[in-house]
Amino acid sequence: MFDEENLVSDAGLVPVMELATLTGLGDLLGEHVRFRQEKIRSGAANAAAKLEFVVAGMLTGADSIADLDRVRAGGGKLLFSGVFAASTAGILLREFTHGHTLQLAAVLRRHLVRLHQRTGVLAGIEEQAFVDIDSLLRPVYGRAKEGASFGHTKIAGKSVLRRGLSPLAVTISTPRAAPVLAGVRLRRGSAGSAKGAASMVRDGIRTARDCGATRILLRGDSAYGNSKVAAVCLDEGVDFSLTLERSALLDAAISTISDDAWTPVHYPDAFVDLVTGELISHAHVAEIAYTAFTSTDRPVTARLIVRRVLDANTQDPLFPVWRYHPFLTSSDPNTYDTVAADLAHRHHAVCETTWSDLIDGPWAHQPSGHFNANAAWSILAAITHNLLRATAALTALPGAPSTRARGATIRRTIINVPARLARPARKPVLHLPTRWPTTRTWNRLWNNIFQT
Repeated sequence: MFDEENLVSDAGLVPVMELATLTGLGDLLGEHVRFRQEKIRSGAANAAAKLEFVVAGMLTGADSIADLDRVRAGGGKLLFSGVFAASTAGILLREFTHGHTLQLAAVLRRHLVRLHQRTGVLAGIEEQAFVDIDSLLRPVYGRAKEGASFGHTKIAGKSVLRRGLSPLAVTISTPRAAPVLAGVRLRRGSAGSAKGAASMVRDGIRTARDCGATRILLRGDSAYGNSKVAAVCLDEGVDFSLTLERSALLDAAISTISDDAWTPVHYPDAFVDLVTGELISHAHVAEIAYTAFTSTDRPVTARLIVRRVLDANTQDPLFPVWRYHPFLTSSDPNTYDTVAADLAHRHHAVCETTWSDLIDGPWAHQPSGHFNANAAWSILAAITHNLLRATAALTALPGAPSTRARGATIRRTIINVPARLARPARKPVLHLPTRWPTTRTWNRLWNNIFQT
């Protein structure tokens, strides 16, 4: 029977939402997200509390408006203040305009800075920070979705057209910390990958600096290898590592690389010859100076690093066919030599772990038919992701590296812990299961939040 009013399905919300309070999430929402002319008079009432309610629902795994009701189940309303009906959160999201999404994006950036100051979620950012920009296409199927249109995406390595919406996102990571989100912007599905990239890059760089970064490397694929993005990096005084699209001029520059300039790099099939000690690999890198974007008013001369790999269809070892992957970087050769620069550039793929976390959570759906409601939902999902990453940082043992556990793992082991709520002498006490597999981790999180 469903009659237990004191059972809490997600006891991990208590320490995590306390962390949100300690880092001023509610205050930031109240200060920056303001409504003047509501379509429904009560639609934007208690906006900050309702947005926190949405974040709490996302922390439990909600990927639709209806899923937010999970926070209200059992003893949820007794344990938390500011618990609303899911429908009221949906009404609030439909009140959002483009201006409100910009306000919410400002909250995301400022809250990330406070999260780092409180938890050290970006451990090692003083030494090296990586800012990555990328986009993806989230398919939608309802005909009433505003902004939904056909865009290009890759499935099993093949480019296909799918109907959907296209979030553009910027992450910040370090060699010791998993990526967190510094910015998210929802766009039409048919929007070009680089649309709005320059301003997103600028905001991401400044957010990284606010978190304490002094040495920053911006990374992006060929969609962002353009003069606008490079110019922002030069104006902000940071290094970049951008993939370049193939062209006749670029191919001519690659053809000037001599055969003895190629250096083998470690690939899955690489091995060391026991006799000569030479690394034998089907992948090599080389470097030359190159001036890119010559057709614009901001040409850039920097290091052109080319990675070549054997074509998978090549069978004749006497006449190998190479595939070339060039990227332009302004990184210091004393810090990143040719091989190290190639390795750092390929680690741009780390942002894919963030997309998989979001797709396995709030980004599984774009729940509203209103474009700006979905844009707000996407940014709230980014705030939720950062809270999960900060939670993981607080569960790490002292002196140990920050955990890189997936968001779903953090939800399962930290958030989705059942508990019975008791109130002896009107003081709430949570009774959690005995022999819970992650008891020590859970207690470490609790102590780091409530006893420091």
